[in-house]
Order: sequence, then C-alpha cells, then structure tokens
Amino acid sequence: MKKIPYIEDFEQWKKEFHFFIPIKVRFSETDMYQHVNNVSAFIYFEEARIDFLQHIGFMEEMAIHEGAVIVADLQCDYHRQMFFNEKLKVFVKTNSVGRTSFDLHYMTTNEKEEITLTGRGRVVFIDALTGKPKPLTESMKEKLKEK
Repeated sequence: MKKIPYIEDFEQWKKEFHFFIPIKVRFSETDMYQHVNNVSAFIYFEEARIDFLQHIGFMEEMAIHEGAVIVADLQCDYHRQMFFNEKLKVFVKTNSVGRTSFDLHYMTTNEKEEITLTGRGRVVFIDALTGKPKPLTESMKEKLKEK
C-alpha cells in the first residue's frame, strides 16, 4: 500500500479501529460501469461519523451545550474499486482532540477485508447560534478519547 501522509504506522493505525457501520453499495452511488462514484466515499464517511458520534454520546452532549459540528476539511485516499451491491464496513475513530476541534480517521474494507478507502477529517465544534468555534467540554473530550 502506498505511503499515506496522515498514517505513521499502518498496522498499528489499523488495529485502533473498533467502531464501524455496514454499508451496502446502492445502484445510485455507481456510474455506468457499476463502479462507486468518488463522491460516495464522503457520504459513507459522513454516515459513519454521525453514527460514531451518537454511539459515544457526543451528540447528546452537543445538544446540551447548544452546539453543532461542522467539517473543516475532509480527505480520502482510494485504494480499491468498489462496486454495486458490495458489502462494506466503514470504520471511524478519533485520532486527536484539540481545544475546539477533533480529527477523525476512516477506513473502509470490502467483504474480503481488503482496504478500499482511508481518510481523515477535522471536525469543529461551533456555537449553534453564532456559528463561531466553541471550546469542547472536558466531558466531550473524554467521550472522543474512549476506545
């Protein structure tokens, strides 16, 4: 596999994923060759990100503190083609936590457990009324750091 700038030790990085969601590639996500359209990867990441944040209790905490999250940047590396009707697993984990934002990493595998996608993205916690970045609470930081 090619060197990926945001991953130092690939085998260690891969072992740190625990949360995933299943995805079955829909026809509408493919091109005329039934190959997954490049934009679909970002949809898969979004779905996994939301489920992950709900799973760890971050979404409830966010609502209590009248906040929201926005994606500041999102990156995807494509390693294998994916096709219509294929069953995928989209993994997500917290890589780092800052004062107002956190970095999430993604990995997608196919039914043969081959890696099809890797990715990362910075998510910023904002005030729902002003749209300005807002500090993460200690409780939020702890939830994000849980494995």
